[in-house]
Amino acid sequence: MSKKLVAYFSASGVTKAAAERLAKAIGADLFEIKPKTPYTRADLDWTDKKSRSSIETNDPNCRPEIAETLANMDDYSTVFLGFPIWWYVAPKIINTFVERYDFSGKTVIPFATSGGSEMGKTTDVLKSLCPAASWKNGKVVNGMSEKALADWADTF
Repeated sequence: MSKKLVAYFSASGVTKAAAERLAKAIGADLFEIKPKTPYTRADLDWTDKKSRSSIETNDPNCRPEIAETLANMDDYSTVFLGFPIWWYVAPKIINTFVERYDFSGKTVIPFATSGGSEMGKTTDVLKSLCPAASWKNGKVVNGMSEKALADWADTF
């Protein structure tokens, strides 16, 4: 078991592009974490306190449903987990993903895209949901080239 996986959630396509570059750079499989109910533009309006993303972020128990299941998680020893940063943490759909699978003995490396924030407490929050994994410090990867992503991934 030494396969690598890049699993990601992308609301607008930015994280998807980064995940695709990373997967290509490191020869990893790719899995998109898709919400069962897709997000609309209005859902993602972070300036509206009644938008879906705002409500989910403020509800610690929120776990949006995921549309598809990854059947072969046991095949992977290293998982790069990508998402946009929402209010200094990962979107709650990432919590759903992390809690759905057994990450015991796996190395998990979060990466994010962001309009201006850093990772904040993201890794700490995810570690608390899945302590059996070996969590590495994450990184915001905005605009990183395939080469830069490969160099970063090689540090793990």
